[in-house]
Amino acid sequence: MMRNRLRVYYGPDDAQSAPATADPNRVRISLGEILPLLAEAVESKRTWLKDFEDEELNISLDLYECILAYQHCRRPVA
Repeated sequence: MMRNRLRVYYGPDDAQSAPATADPNRVRISLGEILPLLAEAVESKRTWLKDFEDEELNISLDLYECILAYQHCRRPVA
């Protein structure tokens, strides 16, 4: 009887699939994929979030402008 062998898939084997300047300590992820997880972590007051408070994020200019506009709209009226 032949045994099934499971292997972990790490992505394409060829080095041409990733840019030469890619940082192995960085991951690209869509906002739609990460936002629900972060929102749940904030709502649940997960302590591990404090470990990443000083992390920098690269976001598009239009998203940044939307966030600034939203922040302006949220300000309490004096």
